[in-house]
Amino acid sequence: MFYPVMPPLTISRRHFLKQVPDAAILAAAPFAANGQSTSVSSGSITDVTGVRVGHFSDSRRPTGCTAILFDAPPTAGADYAGSAAGESLGLMLQPVSPVDRIHGILLMGGGAMALGATAGMVRFLEERHVGYDWGVSNVRVPVVLGAVIDDLAVGDGRIRIGPDEAYRACQSAGPSPVGEGSVGAGAGATVGKLFVGRGMAGMKGRIGSSSARLADVIIGALVVVNCAGDVINWRDGSIVAGARTSDGRGFARTVDVLRRDLALRPAPPAALADAPRATTLSVIATNAALTKTALTKLAMVANTGAARAINPYQTQNDGDQVLAVATGVLNSPISLTALGAIAAEVLADAIVRAVTLATSVPGWVAVRDL
Repeated sequence: MFYPVMPPLTISRRHFLKQVPDAAILAAAPFAANGQSTSVSSGSITDVTGVRVGHFSDSRRPTGCTAILFDAPPTAGADYAGSAAGESLGLMLQPVSPVDRIHGILLMGGGAMALGATAGMVRFLEERHVGYDWGVSNVRVPVVLGAVIDDLAVGDGRIRIGPDEAYRACQSAGPSPVGEGSVGAGAGATVGKLFVGRGMAGMKGRIGSSSARLADVIIGALVVVNCAGDVINWRDGSIVAGARTSDGRGFARTVDVLRRDLALRPAPPAALADAPRATTLSVIATNAALTKTALTKLAMVANTGAARAINPYQTQNDGDQVLAVATGVLNSPISLTALGAIAAEVLADAIVRAVTLATSVPGWVAVRDL
């Protein structure tokens, strides 16, 4: 079934700001006496009605893909703030593009060489007549955003997913809570890996999800955590996962090591593992009705949540990216400031979940096995 593209919702700045004030939504979240939120996000991105998620995990090595599909095409925006984003069709979301709705998102392991797997999702959608009406008889053109992490150093990097595996991930997509762990695009994810070449091992990353419901507003996040930095419990500042000390007995504390390296200039102990192998892929979903421009801002604000939960974040060769979608089921004015503030918290919580439930693979220990 093909869903017609709806015209974008137009809200003037004055009308936008005069509607639901920030406090009206933020009041629904409990706060401690010290001003810190006491509510920990849980749930799943599929709590946003109309969002479906499925995984394919390769049994030959830790890698895979995660398909995100929709009951109807959502509006979308993106923040490609990372220096080396591995992606496809993200350019369609730039402000001057007439495209403001998408039909699917495919998150993948395998690095840039796996981007061709999006053809599997395109085939899946085209067979179901989902896509833009291109004015050609019996032809629909699905817009599928692709995003990859580099997990080639985990197992045999010559084993990568392709279109058939992406198709199978689409077949498994459903509205149930997202399967979390070392599955799908997170199967080969790792964290805290700046100093692997110096004998300080990293740890296992994975895929995680979280959501928040404030009255009738729902915000969900799904994240593939494959970062160079440490993962931080942003609520108390403790390290949850990251670079290990050489003896494996504790955390090296990545920023402290970098600080010592700067003090030793111009001859640090050894080169960093500063290759483009670190990327955090984040997807934010809401049931609010937002334009592409508003969703681009939402993605930018939500990205600050990733910076709370990962330190350092967006290192020189990171490909970090945040995609934001809105189903528009709740068609009433919403404070973008409030929405972004909560989205940042939900994303930060999803990142922490992603590492706490990971499972170890050879060379990369998980939190549960410490």
